Amino acid sequence: MSHLEDTIRHLHPDDTGVIPGKSEKAPSRRLTASSDSALDIQHGTVLGSEVHAGLQRRLGNRQIQLVAIGGSIGTALFVTIGDALRKSGPGSLLLAFSVYNVMLALVNNCMAEMSTYMPVSGGFIYLASKWVDDAVGFMVGWNFFLYEAIMIPFEITAITLVLSFWRNDIPPAAVCIACIVIYACLNVLVVKGYGESEFWLSGGKVILIFILFAFTFVTMVGGNPQNDAFGFRHWRHPGPFAEYLHSGDLGRFEGFLAALWTASYTCVGPEYISMVAAEAKHPRIYIKNAFKTAYWRFGVFFVGSALCCGVLVAYNDPTLVAVYTGESDGAGSAAASPYVIAMDNIGVGVLPHIVSALLVTTIFSAGNTYTYCATRSLYGLSVDGKAPKFLSKCTKGGVPIRCVAVVMAFPFLSFLQLSSSSSQVLTWLINLLTAAAIIDYIVMCLTYIWFYRACKTQGFDRSKLPYRGWFQPWSAIIGLLWMAMVVTCYGYTSFTPWDVTTFFTHYTMLLFGLITFASWKLIKRTRLLRPDEVDLTWDAPHITAYEEAAKINDPPIGFWTELILPFRSGRKNAPGQSEPTV
Repeated sequence: MSHLEDTIRHLHPDDTGVIPGKSEKAPSRRLTASSDSALDIQHGTVLGSEVHAGLQRRLGNRQIQLVAIGGSIGTALFVTIGDALRKSGPGSLLLAFSVYNVMLALVNNCMAEMSTYMPVSGGFIYLASKWVDDAVGFMVGWNFFLYEAIMIPFEITAITLVLSFWRNDIPPAAVCIACIVIYACLNVLVVKGYGESEFWLSGGKVILIFILFAFTFVTMVGGNPQNDAFGFRHWRHPGPFAEYLHSGDLGRFEGFLAALWTASYTCVGPEYISMVAAEAKHPRIYIKNAFKTAYWRFGVFFVGSALCCGVLVAYNDPTLVAVYTGESDGAGSAAASPYVIAMDNIGVGVLPHIVSALLVTTIFSAGNTYTYCATRSLYGLSVDGKAPKFLSKCTKGGVPIRCVAVVMAFPFLSFLQLSSSSSQVLTWLINLLTAAAIIDYIVMCLTYIWFYRACKTQGFDRSKLPYRGWFQPWSAIIGLLWMAMVVTCYGYTSFTPWDVTTFFTHYTMLLFGLITFASWKLIKRTRLLRPDEVDLTWDAPHITAYEEAAKINDPPIGFWTELILPFRSGRKNAPGQSEPTV
């Protein structure tokens, strides 16, 4: 018997888990003190006792925080945002990013409460199946899997373009093959190995962001080769709001919409924290911390980047316009980044190379995270019976090896750039993926509404949850309505004039979602659960038992304490020396 099993039995010989108060109407399930259940708890597999060699809880606090950053910060924040600036102007860009991140915070608020209480494998996908309708879980599961899997060739294509900043004779095929091999190697490592690699790669993103923020501030107050304290000059001339597609107020509004659609693709986050919840050492502590710090990421990283881009470059800058209208090479590459354009404009010679080098690690890190999330979502679908069962096999290290093999077929789509221009391939993928991301958020809000209704009906006391969301249920309702509006309207340009290709690149994932939902509903005869049917107890006793045992055997460590541990060779924190939370 393992030490963890013995601790669990000692803590809960008869009944495991202390869960929030509920009425007798709530379905319940008790955890038996069998070795099978203990094995499930130790491995972090909370989808059922029939699966034993499953995912393992090995991700620490610092790894989860940086994995969340790794998934939420990618090419769009540094490069694609330039096209939004050209179409909208600095004022509309800042306004659009601010509004969208407020709405994304509402979604994060919903997901934090559910995922912290029930950190299960498959994340929000399995919660939707269990608490709303199995057909909803099937639809969003495959939607999220395809979203993550298709993001991998997107990032590989972007790496090829960034490398062209230095030279144009680098074979794209060589870049594709190298990325595929490295992603495969990193993702067949044990979970801890993946978390460690992503920790260092994501650290480079944070460094890059603060370098660019510092560059913006220093140059705008006059710290540049031209000694020009330009400040907010571009907000005055040519102005804060650009006209797009039409002139006048309508054109300025369409410019704002263009920035809003870019924000809906650029700003992400809650889904990645939810997906790693089942592999966190102390999910109800570390996952809660990750969700809480997400609000800072939304404000600092996303809104801050929109402000910096509008300060550094005018929306009618000749280089910016030429790059994105096809009059110059570099669309989608580092040369198209507003930051690199600004550095060239003011005569900074070395920094563009540093930024471009960090962009390579940033984009590579994002692709690594997408590979991880795609394999875990496919694994969750397999365990839940929504994908072939043979895919649920894991290695002794807790890696769903067959899911990794399937996912590694998708990066080969990056070879499309050999026959079409890389920027064209990126445009196709962005249009497809924007809807997929928003569909995930719609399902998160919908799941929370069902969860909230069930809590009310069953007398479930939400105040005793590890994290209680604020402004509920209005946070979920407003988030749902907003995301539904965005996913419906973001492809409106395909109607004026009508363009079949543009329509399908924008709405393919929406149509796919409707087809998968209807198909599973008809085949399995599923229905929406009533509030009194929702199982709010579910695996809470398992998770609580694991948490209490883990606190004794491996106490939680604060983020900053864990951050410096790799640099303290030969030393380990004693249980009494560990910080409980951040």
